[in-house]
Amino acid sequence: MGIAVNELAATYPRLYHITSEGSWPSIREHGLLSTEALLDLFGIDREFRERILAARRPDSVPITHPQYGRAIIRDQKPLIESRLRVVLQGGMTPRDWYTLLNRKTFFWVAEKRFELLRNARAYEGLRQTLIIVDCAMLLSRHADRVTLCPMNSGAARPMAFPRGRNTFLPISEYPFDEFRRKRGPKNAVVELAVEYSVPDIRDLVISVSELGGGLPERRIWP
Repeated sequence: MGIAVNELAATYPRLYHITSEGSWPSIREHGLLSTEALLDLFGIDREFRERILAARRPDSVPITHPQYGRAIIRDQKPLIESRLRVVLQGGMTPRDWYTLLNRKTFFWVAEKRFELLRNARAYEGLRQTLIIVDCAMLLSRHADRVTLCPMNSGAARPMAFPRGRNTFLPISEYPFDEFRRKRGPKNAVVELAVEYSVPDIRDLVISVSELGGGLPERRIWP
């Protein structure tokens, strides 16, 4: 059971995070923040927090702060609640699932995954920011807060896979060998998540680019 940290980094040397255009200056300054951490930073009031953290977001939500400026909380269009409700296990409710996801920062472990996301019909016309991170460096600092997931946790289409509290597991508990036998090593993990935030993300970055929206890709960091 589990996988060694060095083997995990060797199998997935790069991690991929995609976010809204223009997000990098704030991420560079404050770190890569989960939705919950971003609401904490912006001091969002309790009623609005509840609507963001405990319910599906059909559209992206802009928030503003007099000091920190503007940020976009991304939509959850692929997370169809009627399908999600059927596949949740262990007594979890959709509210529980949304709350769990909103506490995490997410990375794809394979380039093909972010390509599928950014080319999806809902996003293909948008300019987006791609952050590529050195996995070994991230794990050297944050392995104790990392969990691994075998699916796209933020989607319930075209297929809705069963999920629950054990869908995200610590590195030492993740059944890597079982998934490797079924899917091959490159597909044994789909998502790597860090709890709450990655405050030192700028130290871990390989590159940051803006892409999509019918314009050429442009590297913006370093």
